Amino acid sequence: MHLYLKDSPTDQRTLVLCTSSEDERAGSPSRALVFRSMEGNISKVMVEFLPKHELELSGAIRLTTRRVKGCLGLINIGDDTFLAVILSATDVGNMRSSSDPPESVARIHDVGFYSLNSSSWDDLSAGVDSDLHNNDYNPRDPYTPTNPQPNVFEHPCSPLMKIMSSNTFYYALSPQWDISSRLSRRIIKGKQMGGDSIPYDDRFLWNEYIVRSLLDFRDKLDPLERHEMDQCQFIVLAIQGYVGVFTVALPAPPTNGTPVIATVSLISRLGWKRAGTRFNTRGIDDDGNCANFVETETIFNTDENCFSYVQVRGSVPLFWEQQGLQTFGQRIQITRPHASQPAFEKHFAHLIEEYNAVHAINLLGTKENETILSSAYAQHLHAARSAVFGNDIGITHFDFHNVVRIGGHESVIRELKRQEGIQNNADRFGYTLFDPSLQEVVIEQSGIFRTNCLDCLDRTNFVQDIFSRTSLEQYLTLVRREWIASTSLWNNHRELWAENGDALSRIYAGTGALNTSFTRSGKRTLGGMLSDATKSVSRAYINNFQDKSKQTAIDMFLGNLTFQRPVTIYDPIHDTVNAALALRLPEYSSTKSSSIFVGTWNLNGRPPSESLLPWLFPRSSMLVNTPDMLVLGFQEIVPLTAQQIVQTDPEKRRVWENAITETLDRRPDKKADYILLRSEQLVGTALLVFVKTSLISSIRNVEATTRKTGLRGMSGNKGAVGIRLDFYDTSFCFLTAHLAAGHSNVEERNSDYRTIVSGLHFLKGKTIGGHDNVIWLADTNYRIDMENGVVRALAEADDLDALVAGDQLKKAIDSQMAFIGCDEGPLLFRPTYRYDLHSQRYDTSEKMRIPAWTDRILYRGDDLDLVVYSRAELLGSDHRPVFAIFRAEVRVIDATKRNALHRLLLDSVVSTGPDEKLDEKLASMTLEEEPDDLPPPSSEEHAWWIDLDHPDGVYATEEVLSKARDVPSNPFDSAPNSPLSSPSSSDEELYTDALSLVTPTVVPPRRKPVPPPPPSRSTKPVLTSHDGST
Repeated sequence: MHLYLKDSPTDQRTLVLCTSSEDERAGSPSRALVFRSMEGNISKVMVEFLPKHELELSGAIRLTTRRVKGCLGLINIGDDTFLAVILSATDVGNMRSSSDPPESVARIHDVGFYSLNSSSWDDLSAGVDSDLHNNDYNPRDPYTPTNPQPNVFEHPCSPLMKIMSSNTFYYALSPQWDISSRLSRRIIKGKQMGGDSIPYDDRFLWNEYIVRSLLDFRDKLDPLERHEMDQCQFIVLAIQGYVGVFTVALPAPPTNGTPVIATVSLISRLGWKRAGTRFNTRGIDDDGNCANFVETETIFNTDENCFSYVQVRGSVPLFWEQQGLQTFGQRIQITRPHASQPAFEKHFAHLIEEYNAVHAINLLGTKENETILSSAYAQHLHAARSAVFGNDIGITHFDFHNVVRIGGHESVIRELKRQEGIQNNADRFGYTLFDPSLQEVVIEQSGIFRTNCLDCLDRTNFVQDIFSRTSLEQYLTLVRREWIASTSLWNNHRELWAENGDALSRIYAGTGALNTSFTRSGKRTLGGMLSDATKSVSRAYINNFQDKSKQTAIDMFLGNLTFQRPVTIYDPIHDTVNAALALRLPEYSSTKSSSIFVGTWNLNGRPPSESLLPWLFPRSSMLVNTPDMLVLGFQEIVPLTAQQIVQTDPEKRRVWENAITETLDRRPDKKADYILLRSEQLVGTALLVFVKTSLISSIRNVEATTRKTGLRGMSGNKGAVGIRLDFYDTSFCFLTAHLAAGHSNVEERNSDYRTIVSGLHFLKGKTIGGHDNVIWLADTNYRIDMENGVVRALAEADDLDALVAGDQLKKAIDSQMAFIGCDEGPLLFRPTYRYDLHSQRYDTSEKMRIPAWTDRILYRGDDLDLVVYSRAELLGSDHRPVFAIFRAEVRVIDATKRNALHRLLLDSVVSTGPDEKLDEKLASMTLEEEPDDLPPPSSEEHAWWIDLDHPDGVYATEEVLSKARDVPSNPFDSAPNSPLSSPSSSDEELYTDALSLVTPTVVPPRRKPVPPPPPSRSTKPVLTSHDGST
């Protein structure tokens, strides 16, 4: 197909993707896909699917002389919307050459991005309409110019082009088939879906973000147009990973001298839901998606049967990461050691739902960091197995490096076979067998091995190769034992796995895999060891210094950056519905009242030395005795020495974490348990977030980051630590900071604030300002502009209003030089800095520092209500700790109600008559309200079902009682308005009347031990309009 540009002073810029004469001779319909942007909205595009003869292309310009293979989607970057097309691809092979239809795969080599809005990025020099240029571009062609004239400006999509042109993306050739799904899944889904929708596994569809709008556009076409669009293969669905295919001639049975032609294939599908590079993406997210998750399928195909064996790999499914410069001794931090279980169980629930059973193979060794991960992994899996999954999950710990150190790589196969858990599950899980003649799955694999090491690359690939061969040997033993001795079969199998290891390693770590020389040849050579050493050095450099920009490009392609807007196709019906839906947020959401305790304390490098109860549970907070969340910021948690600045000691932070945890566990009148959700440290600045154990499942997307401001951003002695999270559907950002010291350094403090606000970023482009609620808890170091003696006298006299007049921070806020848009409670407590240690005297040292409110809590958020703002009288530092208690309204969106309202509004728009006013009709559409006489939600202090008024958890609402009152006292009596003419009723009438009776809702009161909660009731809404119609 070809890509044309129609652009003139009188016409709007239009891109046309149309079939070529070669495509049409091969059987493709003569059709065109037309794209143009909407005026005034760069993220909205108009698309048309037209017969090619209806278009006037005589004045159009070929945007590229290369033949286009298909469209990957639409993406908005900056002020432009770009159409992404495949410019070069090569055929990898047919994975099922003996089947009909075939399953051929192409590898993408080059991708182009063409703007719908601007000509700034057009390469019109290549727009010569000549068939001489229809051949595919060959990157090794010596006649191709190697140093074309560079553009003055880099193309906005240049990072995306590099990723998509890395030879790691694949798509299915026509006729289209589902390359994203394993054999058994695509056979079953293909029968269920027919041709109405394009089937795919959304875990592995890498261009889902940019192609989603085109798939929606296709689904709205009539069946014939959908079929023609699929024949043209305008829309391409791409996976990332590896695909390899080899054809093998195997010995024929004795009755037939013709050899059997078989294909052995390997396809690895890399998941995109937690995609990224080695040191930037580790562990798991709150939805249960883990880094470097890959499904690998071995396929062996003959005329008679198709064999498939599936296994997966993925990062250790805990919250862990590696920050800072990483060398060969990698530093690992488990960031949420006490709050990983819900996400861990989600991950395994997804695997069990998809594959039925899971047995984990943990290849981590005895190094300190790996041991920490292994121990936590084992604990979480034991808890999940005991509480949720039972025998559906299991784990085998196999120290790969130790086995190799003792017996060499050759001993790994032998030792794996000795592992009882592996052997038992290998027999239990089996493999998938498909019969092409019957078009049926004869045997389906009933479980998978989930293998991991630290990076899930070298060790993992080595072991998965062994599992693949073992399973294939089991199958061949049953169907044709002599094929097991085929040298060519196993040579090709080893080559596939070696190439697979290299491909996945280049994606995640930037270099080929280690140990592939042994995988290819079965021997460990000196050349292989030298190659592995070179790769290790290259990885260290690439991962530390190049991967951050690559990570940003990946997030941009996947739509993960916060400022990105998905491109939508002009659809006035859905646009109207979505606009109405946004205005009616309260109808499908509710708010919950929550409480948050926030505290900040400059510790002056001191360890815990007194009870923390006066600070964490002050008397002034009795109205909020058990806050949902405690957020604590510390400054100078370690002495700010040169040694600490160069290499921070986390041990002091752990001491304080333990002290706070112990205080929370042993406090009087304890009514709730807390766990440490997340902590983060930058030299002396640390931030800790504790939450109620019962609320862990309601908190998602927890991230931490830091920003240095000392020595112009080079030193961490000053700076900020941030932790962000989503509490239900409301986002919070907590920041603790230590700004520049010195009485007169106001501008330096203002500058530190600006550096933090502009330079502190979370993952996927999230910034401080993008959150619903922001709370600063910091040693701001702003002072009081008054004489020392005056300040001390006013403070002693509690004349605080006079002191506030000289407060530098208040002046900075009023002049909008710092903390713009933030509020602060009234300063009704004395200055918190600086005291003599263990006394209530302000500084009596030689420097005699002027007292000041250096320790402050500021906030921004419409739903934050400050309840308490004060200080605690702890004497263990030269500062006094400050605390604030907030009530926050967090929003909870009911997805079921939202979808129901969306359907109601959509149906209303579609059915609107010519004389009806659409706005008025949409406004009249409502969801049936829930009864307002339901019991209040249960709490930790009170459960409504443990109540004499509601025995056994029965709660009769007014609606039920009214129905009960309408039933005659004697069910055999006719109602007053009964049409029955006879005083007696037939058996059939009596039976029908009995069925209509309401089940009694009131039971005799009985006292029992604490009964269980009543079963959940359906909350599916009923759709009605104001006129009562349903």
